[in-house]
Amino acid sequence: MSWRRLPPLHAVRAFEAAARHLSVTRAAGELGVTPGAVSRHVRALEAELGKPLFLRRATGLELTTAGAALAQATREGLDRIADATSGVKLRRLRRLSVGVYGFFASRLLLPLWPALRAAHPTLEIDLHTSLNPLDLLPGRYDAVIAVADAAPRAGLVTQALVPIATVPVCAPRWMKQGAPDFGAVPLLHARPRPDDWRRWLDHIGMASIPAQGGSSFESIGLAIEAAEAGLGFAMAIEALLGPDLARRMIVVADPRARPTRRHFVLQYEARLDDDPALTAFAAWLRAQLNPEGGRVATGEVGRGRRPEKPHPVMVDLDRKSSRSRS
Repeated sequence: MSWRRLPPLHAVRAFEAAARHLSVTRAAGELGVTPGAVSRHVRALEAELGKPLFLRRATGLELTTAGAALAQATREGLDRIADATSGVKLRRLRRLSVGVYGFFASRLLLPLWPALRAAHPTLEIDLHTSLNPLDLLPGRYDAVIAVADAAPRAGLVTQALVPIATVPVCAPRWMKQGAPDFGAVPLLHARPRPDDWRRWLDHIGMASIPAQGGSSFESIGLAIEAAEAGLGFAMAIEALLGPDLARRMIVVADPRARPTRRHFVLQYEARLDDDPALTAFAAWLRAQLNPEGGRVATGEVGRGRRPEKPHPVMVDLDRKSSRSRS
């Protein structure tokens, strides 16, 4: 950086105050110095610039053309210095644009939104939801909440939020006769995750059971709603089950969750890593979804009931739902 030749700051401050008040006396009162000190600073500045800054008349001070130009520049410069030193917390955070996987938004993020507003009342966020992974690219938004592994990627910051593990769910009436025979019950499929049933059956050692056939739906949410209506068994993401289980319209049909290598992640370009608004949102999101600071364990869930060790946010949502029913 090139060296700047600047006049003494105390001279600049004295001139700016005198120019604003058009009075040496009032400038001295504002700065807490004598009128003589203000006059000396102004004369020193005029000597350095080689131009008069004031016309000194019997009725008071009047800015010259050079003085008026310098007064505007010094006022803007001192205002910027004051803004910079007032601290980041006193400045309004910029508005963020965040792309979010739709099912994550409906099951986790939106129920937590009032807590975000309370914690960060000046933080403004535009949400853009999609079920299409190609829509959730970090370059299109300030940040995205998407499905990915937690592996480092050049130029990106990736923060794992909750792991993805799948479990089967159904309406409670399907469990009245005990453990289901997955080879004899209708399997409901979510088209964005067409292989969930095949992979889960293989994971629990039932590779011989066919996974094809049955109704299919455009989203996991619709497949779960179909399961609630009694159409059959749907495959759900364990970490997002809290709101559905809280309504007691579905239950977990088998305790064996299939873990995956993928997570819901917060992802954004590394150049935004020190952005105050994004930093605030990321820290709040991590605190809400993983308050202990470690990785969220998937755990196993009991057949026909809720997870034994549900995600802490899901516990809170369940409690709120129970209070609303009582």
